[in-house]
Amino acid sequence: MSCCDDPQAPLDPLIDSANREGLTGTTPAALYKPEPDREQITIPPDGRPVQAQPSWRKDFPIDWPRDQYVARRDFAKFMVLTSFAFFIGQLWIGAQNLLRRRRGKPPVMKVAMLDRVPVGSFIVFRYPTEDDPCLLIRPEPNVLLGYSQACTHLSCAVVPEVAESRIHCPCHHGFFDLQTGRPIAGPPRRPLPRITLEVRQRAVYATGIELRTV
Repeated sequence: MSCCDDPQAPLDPLIDSANREGLTGTTPAALYKPEPDREQITIPPDGRPVQAQPSWRKDFPIDWPRDQYVARRDFAKFMVLTSFAFFIGQLWIGAQNLLRRRRGKPPVMKVAMLDRVPVGSFIVFRYPTEDDPCLLIRPEPNVLLGYSQACTHLSCAVVPEVAESRIHCPCHHGFFDLQTGRPIAGPPRRPLPRITLEVRQRAVYATGIELRTV
């Protein structure tokens, strides 16, 4: 009597054996499933299940699948934080533009008495706020020049060299033309913002700011 005649006899696992020839559906489906790769199964050192492991072990995996999970999680955190920082930066730029529009035209502000600026010299003043250093230069008796003191390269404080008819940035050896404020050498590519000036009863007033690109 063969295994096919006795229902209690064990089934032959080989599907191509003589006793199984022509039969179907008699072998458990799990018999021919591939074995899982042991390297892809997380087994903690103490043998306890993953749910029972301390939280710190999740950040210091010892096998490949957990390490890949942590790497993906850290990458996702990085992307979220980067996107959030970009969003905050855009809000900040928008707020600054809104504030500039609300401020409107800069105020008229007294800078100095004309007698306090000898010919061939300069003074530093603040305009339109205390955080904005500017230069008042008097190269000739009837010529007054006003510029922002922040270099248009990396905002270093520039220094007039009146005798050489130029303005020097000592940080990166940039130079601007004294009469126009336009860059003539070094890294700067944009001219210095011009401060418009007026003389009223021997007093020098700042009346506005001209932002230029060329």
